[in-house]
Amino acid sequence: MSDDTLEGDATRARPRKAPTAFRTISEVADDLQIPQHVLRFWETKFPQLKPLKRGGGRRYYRPEDIGLLKRISDLLYTQGYTIKGVQRLLREGGLEEAGAAPELPLGDLDEADAPEPVREALDTLERLAHELRALVARV
Repeated sequence: MSDDTLEGDATRARPRKAPTAFRTISEVADDLQIPQHVLRFWETKFPQLKPLKRGGGRRYYRPEDIGLLKRISDLLYTQGYTIKGVQRLLREGGLEEAGAAPELPLGDLDEADAPEPVREALDTLERLAHELRALVARV
């Protein structure tokens, strides 16, 4: 076998599967950019993750499993939750609400009546929120 043949096999793209198709752990790991050992570890920490296991222990992830993995990944890596925090959200059924920013009761504080440092902080936060929305829109 020549080097060209090996190289061609390694760079060949996988055929696209239907959205409802089951996926192997290597496909999920590649798609989510999460190492396979991390996915296996998460199965031990999150009992809601139950990929089908076939002969030889080969795992097949359902679309629901993949959606849950994406959400867990977002909570852990993007939003900064701990494993225990994500476990609590799953137990309490609050996984969907976890992505939304919490409503903070600010009372009847009028910005004009706020001290100067508070007004400056609010201005900075509004500017940052605007920049974040612009970044998210690009993604």
